[in-house]
Amino acid sequence: MEDVHVKSLKSAARRGAMISVAAASALALASCSAGQITQTSDQVAAVDGSEIDNANGTIALRDVTISLTEQGQAGVKFTAINQDNSNKEHVLKSITVDGTKATIDGDTKLASDCSIVGGIKAEMSRLTEPKSGCITHVITSVENKGLAVGGSKNVVFSFDSGDIALDATIAAPVLESGQHDRQVGGEHANHSH
Repeated sequence: MEDVHVKSLKSAARRGAMISVAAASALALASCSAGQITQTSDQVAAVDGSEIDNANGTIALRDVTISLTEQGQAGVKFTAINQDNSNKEHVLKSITVDGTKATIDGDTKLASDCSIVGGIKAEMSRLTEPKSGCITHVITSVENKGLAVGGSKNVVFSFDSGDIALDATIAAPVLESGQHDRQVGGEHANHSH
């Protein structure tokens, strides 16, 4: 009679255990990040404007940016929202940029549930006054004392209810579509980066 090669129970159990461990490891590694918040999930573009609410939440400031034109004129771009639950009207008294007072051309009264949208003249001239709702447009300007695109400065909004301070990015205005050539090639084509 021939001897039949029989595997021991030990090696079969070992092989089964290794397969189980490998499958469990693959499953564990695949689910490592499932349901977790990634590090980049709450990052926003650096050029978006700053935002803040005052201490009691009655006034919200959104998209606060210091805008510069190609000619170096500066102004403050912002949206102020009256979210006071008591339906009280508020007034924007002034804006300062790094201690320099900005000029505000337009109505700065802020009725309940209304907004003021402000910016430099070049940007605001592209907007139309809404026919309904209560959104007011104002033009802002501030002396350019060495403001540089990419930096940031402290901006203080003074309302009848108090001051709201925040840091705002200094940015170039959005270029009008189809009006500017980005000069691909030319003198920059031979530069190595």
